[in-house]
Amino acid sequence: MRILSVNASVAGGGAERVARTLNEAYRARGHDALLAVANVNAPAEGVTSIPVDAGRSAWARRVLPFAWSLAGPDRAGRGAEALLSRALRIVAEPGRWARVARGYEDFDFPWADGLPDLVIPPPDIIHLHNLHGGYFDIRALPAISARVPTVLTLHDAWALSGHCAQPLECGRWRAGCGSCPDLRRYVPIRRDASAENHALKHAALASSRLAIATPSAWLLDLARESGIIGERSEARVIPNGVDTRIFAPGDRAAARADLGLPHDRTIVMLVGGRLHTDPLKGFDTFASALLMLPHERLADLLVLALGDVSATGTIGGAEVRGVPFADDPATVAAHYRAADVFVHPSHAENLPMAVIEAMACGLPVVATDVGGTREAVSAGTGRLVSAGDAAALAVELDRLLGDAEARFGLGAAGAARVRERFDLDRQVAAYLAWYEQLIERARATEGELAQR
Repeated sequence: MRILSVNASVAGGGAERVARTLNEAYRARGHDALLAVANVNAPAEGVTSIPVDAGRSAWARRVLPFAWSLAGPDRAGRGAEALLSRALRIVAEPGRWARVARGYEDFDFPWADGLPDLVIPPPDIIHLHNLHGGYFDIRALPAISARVPTVLTLHDAWALSGHCAQPLECGRWRAGCGSCPDLRRYVPIRRDASAENHALKHAALASSRLAIATPSAWLLDLARESGIIGERSEARVIPNGVDTRIFAPGDRAAARADLGLPHDRTIVMLVGGRLHTDPLKGFDTFASALLMLPHERLADLLVLALGDVSATGTIGGAEVRGVPFADDPATVAAHYRAADVFVHPSHAENLPMAVIEAMACGLPVVATDVGGTREAVSAGTGRLVSAGDAAALAVELDRLLGDAEARFGLGAAGAARVRERFDLDRQVAAYLAWYEQLIERARATEGELAQR
């Protein structure tokens, strides 16, 4: 099969890792697979760059290359050059940025209309991942899905809402949004056009012919409730998977030796970018829980914050060591094997990859009972507590830190559950089988039309 996958970026968190890993797995199985992304940080086999500014006006095409050159290779930019870059982009497309200033999400990406023609010959199947990230026009979905069988994996609830990826306690997405209580929640908007954004996204999705996948039953239930699954679409749960040949139990002492970690201390591990600054990550709850632990427990404790160097410091006498983001799966797996307990105190999740990876490595998990997390951390494989409940988190953490036998039992059960339900091969096989069904159905429909 010729498989074209699409995502905002090739490197980053859960959605990026899922898209990249699936693409690599398809290629390893002999398929003609390509991952198209808006932000290519470094060249990689099987990855191509999306022409994000293609199809814009002649004026914009003249100004934008200079504007982006000022912003630098990562397009983030700093200082005066960044300000000048932003000013030039506004000059190049004043109408577009006026809409953004009024709170509309930025869907002004004409290249999306030509997505099926991004590769030659055209793909047999298109698999879309995160559509937010400032690179895609969701209004192109009906035309794209009419030309090529199209799968859309929802990695969060952004498609359901007026702008945010995690509505949390807010249920306004059920009624069309509007009067948004938190415009700064990721993905932020500048003014309250949440109702207009909600209507635009729902119209595009409901009128498309899509195969919609969610990693968790929790998110699929929300998608059905929202009404984005139209009459011509179908949906199913395909859980995220990890490569259990890499993410597997191993020798803790050897892992610590390889990573230069102390052998005589208890290690608690967390994973995530901006761990201690993103309010959704729940690091404040974790910090409060640590302060409730006995002093003798804290004196022995080392907290590894993988993915957030700035988290380095101390909490109640416990050392917190920030570790740089690791893109290499083997390095990530080694950190899991080196730890004693994994904590995931997030306030919002779909089906967290970090939890599944930790379980696969035989690491006992204490996580918050949010989103689809309970679909991974079932009875006997870990401990679940309510989001924001520092006292409950402290109790479970203290119990595990003081009971090596319980840690071993939960870790072994968790690893077995991942092999049974969340193995990468299962995820890949599920998608490939679905692709074949969709392609065969589309060809049959084309044949029927040709005979009329």
